[in-house]
Amino acid sequence: MSTPATQDARPAPPKRSGAATALGWILTIGLNVVAPIITYNVLTGDHGWSEFSALLVSSAWPVLDSVISLAWRRKIDEFAVVTLVFLVITAVVSLVGAHSARALLIKDSGVTGLFGLLCLATLLAPRPLMFYFGRKFATDGTPESTAWWNGLWQYEGFRTTMNRMTLVWGVVYVAEAIVRVVLAYTLPTKTMVVVSPIMIYAVLGALGVWTAMYGKRSQAEGERRAAEAAAAEAEAAAAP
Repeated sequence: MSTPATQDARPAPPKRSGAATALGWILTIGLNVVAPIITYNVLTGDHGWSEFSALLVSSAWPVLDSVISLAWRRKIDEFAVVTLVFLVITAVVSLVGAHSARALLIKDSGVTGLFGLLCLATLLAPRPLMFYFGRKFATDGTPESTAWWNGLWQYEGFRTTMNRMTLVWGVVYVAEAIVRVVLAYTLPTKTMVVVSPIMIYAVLGALGVWTAMYGKRSQAEGERRAAEAAAAEAEAAAAP
C-alpha cells in the first residue's frame, strides 16, 4: 500500500499573513542588503576605513537581524546567517594578496567560488542550503507556515528538488568563479571591469529563473505522481 511520502502528495501551504510577510521582508532586505551596503560605502568612502574593517562592521546588521528573529519568532533566520557568512568570506578574501585591479577582480571570483563550495558542502548536511532559502521565500515565517515547509522534507520528490537546486547553484558558482579568473588573466583589465559585474548579475538572474521554473515543474510532477497513485489505489479497491 502506498504512503503519502512515496506518493509525494504534498499538503497545501497554510494561508499566509500579509502583514507578517511584509514586515519580515522589510527587516530582511533592510538589515541584510541595504544597511550593510550603506555602512560599507560610508566607512570606506567617507572615513577611509579598510575593506576588511568595513565589511566586519557591516556584518553586525545580519547579526542584529538574527537577534530580532530569535526574539520575535524563536528561531534563527538562515538568510541572515548566510548573509553574515558571505560578508565574512568577502572580508577574509579582501586581506589576501595585492590590491591591483586584476587582484581585486580575482578576489570577487574567490567570493562567489567560496559561496559555490558552501552550497556543495551543505549537501552533506541534514538539509541543503536551498531548503533554507526556499523556506525564507515560500513562507511568511509564522510557526504554521514554517512547520508546513519543514514537513515537506518527508517527501522524496521534495528532497530531490532541494538537493538538486543546491547542487546546481554550487556547481554554477564554482564554474563562474573559475571562468572569471581565467578571463581576468586573458582580457584587458578595462574590459574585465565591465564584463565581471555583468557576469555576476547574469548568473544570478539565470539561476533565479531556473530555480523558479524547476521548482514549479517539480511540484507539478509530484502532484501528477500523487494523482496517478491515488487513481491506481481507487482502481485496485474497486476491483473484485
